[in-house]
Amino acid sequence: MAIFTCGLKTPIGDMVAAGDGEAISGVWFAGQKYFPDTKEWVKAEDFTVFLVLQKWLDGYFKGEARSLPDIKLAPIGSPFQQKVWNILRQIEYGQSTTYGKIAQILAYESNAKMSSQAVGGAVGRNPISILIPCHRVLGADGSLTGYAGGVDKKLYLLKLEGAR
Repeated sequence: MAIFTCGLKTPIGDMVAAGDGEAISGVWFAGQKYFPDTKEWVKAEDFTVFLVLQKWLDGYFKGEARSLPDIKLAPIGSPFQQKVWNILRQIEYGQSTTYGKIAQILAYESNAKMSSQAVGGAVGRNPISILIPCHRVLGADGSLTGYAGGVDKKLYLLKLEGAR
């Protein structure tokens, strides 16, 4: 199955989106940590899903788009990663949470111990930046900790959203 791709422009750097033409499977800052191998990718700048995404990103960076665009998201990852990413999707615009709180949610749901470090690993490998808002996850003390796109970008996004 072909993976289609499109370059995106943002005020904090170029991004790359990937998907099957109908759903988005990835949105990364160019060159970020965990950036995938692109050998099999096919450029498709004019696919509707990518045009809608660019328009939404333009509005998001102007502070006009608080809810997600009408785009299907299909991140590829392990069952555990999918659980973490589904929790990330529930963090509202302008809000934040911690790795520990996500671990508590998962521990409650699975009736098993869960570590903040395991959650951090899954958060760090989130393949759909901004739309699955991993930038809204902080350390237990409120510190920015890591961000695959760079801590400077995480800080920018949190300030843009007015997050606590």
